[in-house]
Amino acid sequence: MSIARSASSLQLARETRERFVSATEGAIAPLARAIRDRLTTLSTEAGTARSMQEHRDDFVAFQGQATHWVALSQAGWRKALAASSGGPGAVPSALRLELIGDEVVESNILSSRLAQLIHDKASFELSDLRLRIQHLEGTTELDSKDVLKPETLAKLLVEQWLAAGLSRGLWTRVQDTVQQGLVDVIVKAYQSANAYLIAAGVMPEIDLKSFVRRTGNATGAGGGGGGSGAAPMDSGMSAAHAPQAVQRPGFGFEGQQQQLSVPGSVATTTTGGSPLMIARQRAQTALLSLKRFVTARIGGDPGAAGGAFQAGAGEGRTTSPGSQQGGQRGGGGVSPAPRAFSRTFAGAIAEAEAAYRMAATQYMEGAGEQATVMQQTAVDLRRRTAELKKRAPTTADKATVEIVALMFQAILAEERIPFSARVWFARLQMPVLRVAIAEPEFFGTLQHPARMLIDRMGSCVMGFDAAAITGSALEGEIRRVVQVIEQYPETGQRVFKLVFDEFVAFLNRYLTQSDTTQRVMSVAQQVEQKETMAIQYTIELRKMLNDMPVRDEIREFLFKVWAEVLAIAALRYGAQGEQTVMLKRVASDLVWAASAKPNRTDRARVIQDLPQLLQRLRQGMALLGIVDEPQEAHIKTIGATLSDAFLSKTEAIPQVKIEAMAERLAHLEDFVTDVGGTADLPLDAHSIELLLGVDAASIEVIPDTAGAKVPDDMIAWAHELQVGNWFMLDHNDRVSQVQFVWRSDRKQLHLFASGDGRSFLIQAGRLAAYLQAGLLVPAEEETLTVRATREALAKLDANPERLLN
Repeated sequence: MSIARSASSLQLARETRERFVSATEGAIAPLARAIRDRLTTLSTEAGTARSMQEHRDDFVAFQGQATHWVALSQAGWRKALAASSGGPGAVPSALRLELIGDEVVESNILSSRLAQLIHDKASFELSDLRLRIQHLEGTTELDSKDVLKPETLAKLLVEQWLAAGLSRGLWTRVQDTVQQGLVDVIVKAYQSANAYLIAAGVMPEIDLKSFVRRTGNATGAGGGGGGSGAAPMDSGMSAAHAPQAVQRPGFGFEGQQQQLSVPGSVATTTTGGSPLMIARQRAQTALLSLKRFVTARIGGDPGAAGGAFQAGAGEGRTTSPGSQQGGQRGGGGVSPAPRAFSRTFAGAIAEAEAAYRMAATQYMEGAGEQATVMQQTAVDLRRRTAELKKRAPTTADKATVEIVALMFQAILAEERIPFSARVWFARLQMPVLRVAIAEPEFFGTLQHPARMLIDRMGSCVMGFDAAAITGSALEGEIRRVVQVIEQYPETGQRVFKLVFDEFVAFLNRYLTQSDTTQRVMSVAQQVEQKETMAIQYTIELRKMLNDMPVRDEIREFLFKVWAEVLAIAALRYGAQGEQTVMLKRVASDLVWAASAKPNRTDRARVIQDLPQLLQRLRQGMALLGIVDEPQEAHIKTIGATLSDAFLSKTEAIPQVKIEAMAERLAHLEDFVTDVGGTADLPLDAHSIELLLGVDAASIEVIPDTAGAKVPDDMIAWAHELQVGNWFMLDHNDRVSQVQFVWRSDRKQLHLFASGDGRSFLIQAGRLAAYLQAGLLVPAEEETLTVRATREALAKLDANPERLLN
């Protein structure tokens, strides 16, 4: 059903774009200040003579052109708005065929990285806004240069950067700052635009629960508890996590076809940065190379012609999930015109999927050799791929079928994936094909849920041998994940996102289920919790004593020793335990005892209470492990301070303040605030035993190195390691294959487990240093789907005719 383009609807769409541009335009000037601050910091850092000179040159160059870049960008952004809104400056889009120079290619690569990051962060908001604008304007797609598309702003900023006389190299060096300063603003602008349209009554709800249904072909034929097509929603997934809506096809890369037409030499270009950033750039380059290859041969994105597979009762076609909004609850609006899609082809994929599930069951139950079974699986899938290509209605669909098939050929050929897991991976080919046709962004982003799920499962199982996987809970979870995906073919990427989150939660439980690991985790968590509380208590003690006349010796003792004592006591006995409450009271008693005693009554009270006070001080220090000579040294210092108090050499503290301090200490946990950043945890086997009274013999502790400074990007890399991934750890001249199994709540402690039962508890700073030095290396240089993409591209480069034949 088409939509009438009323003047009011078009005006509302124009106003939405104007609000979006106003919101994002205001971020350009602050972005320039953030870049200037970053360059200022770099120019003052010590380094090699060459790097220091480069940083100074960068600062001078940007300082001279920053204002010009901001002005050009803001003016260009307003001009782009006029073009998108059909104003006086509007120029209709036209298809242009032209040769593209290397400089243009380099610029497009820079802008595409920024655009992709924006798209990844704002995928759902983008999709919803696109649907609402299309609803208002009666169109089926936004113009490639529409200001609402991430590519438009990203390309504008890079172009005006170069127009202002700034270099591409400088942009590369500050692109992290650009992303940090821009992405959140744009995401909020999308959210605001959606809120504005909702307030105006435009599609208030985009809820596609009614599309979450199964067809008769979606029956689970696999062994080991395969699901039936008639199974209820909570079969294989909890009701609380059942798919609530279908992901609408997003912007994908429709506006980036010019950017992707790049020479082959550019495909391997990477820029400087952390190993993590370089790996991501290489992976993204692989995806861009594949899209360039396909675009050059079919003139469009793979899958771009396809909608999602939604069966429409009594209709001869299927439509994209985002096209049927008229029947949503409370929506009350009229849906955009549905994109036509071959219902015959949708049925062909469903038939191929059901047939392969039956064949896979026979393969699994047969008595053949594993190598023979995998060969049969590959041949079967290849044959079904050829049949699907014959039935594909468009060249884009044919290309999508071939690329997905080549990717899964590479995955099934990966011998490090245990046999039983590979058979289940093979069953994902048809569901992934369905998503790839419906959602072209599958080929353009590393963050697509289908990719993330396959990568996470693959990275986890490739470190185990077949005996450890077969019949295990991990294999059972992989089976469940695949069957859930097969049961909900109409949900697009949403079901992949759902089971991905569930698989990650499963890994967190599965990898830490052993008694040894649980004990190590408990100890590590207590160490981190104790240190966090010590920092919090120190901050609160400083606040309490800020305006009190307390001797420096007493301040230092309370901040450096007694805060630790209170933290240990709270951890062992509870924050309101009898022992903890007593030790809290000692702090206020000590402050009062160390203040001036000008009258006889106060002196008599101190003399009477002093033995008990000293006894409790010793008790607390013993709890911390301070005994013998170190303890006597503290007692001697405190005794000297108390003697001065008798001679009135210190200022008296009013009793009301002492009582207020005691009251605040008694409920200290109500006042502490969270602390972030890296803390110097006393992390070693001896301190763990001393502080917590446990045996740490089974823990290989690798603490931070005192005084060592690790770059922030290495710390960020350490924080982004994914639970379940495998690494090669070179510690004390011994190399071990280890799996990352746990990270503490504050990301300060990381636990790795080796196959021989050893555990390595590594502190964040040391972990970052090991990553930087190459002592901790990922077992896989790139993810499973990226490697499969490279292998698929290599086969297509060698035999390009197979793409459409």
